[in-house]
Amino acid sequence: MARRPERSHNGRPPLDDYEGPPWGKGDPYIFLAWRTAHDKAWKAPSHAVMLMRLEKAERLGLSYEEYTLEILERGRHLSEDDAERIAEIRRARRRSRSSHFA
Repeated sequence: MARRPERSHNGRPPLDDYEGPPWGKGDPYIFLAWRTAHDKAWKAPSHAVMLMRLEKAERLGLSYEEYTLEILERGRHLSEDDAERIAEIRRARRRSRSSHFA
């Protein structure tokens, strides 16, 4: 019997160390639905939007991917007023880089 998801769980496959399909255990429908949603979310925006995001990201000291991920995850554009959140993203960047060499 399948485990019931925890309250407020959105049913997506776990992002870290996901061992579901291709093609082992796991629900293929959920896997394919989330793969489609991921591809749709990361579909390239128009050239003008991409340039605008890149300019803002560089001004804040973030990469394009970090800035775009913040928009996708939290639904808001960062500005200079969000110094605390920007610092948090930079700290996470340093942790992920150093973990590759550990």
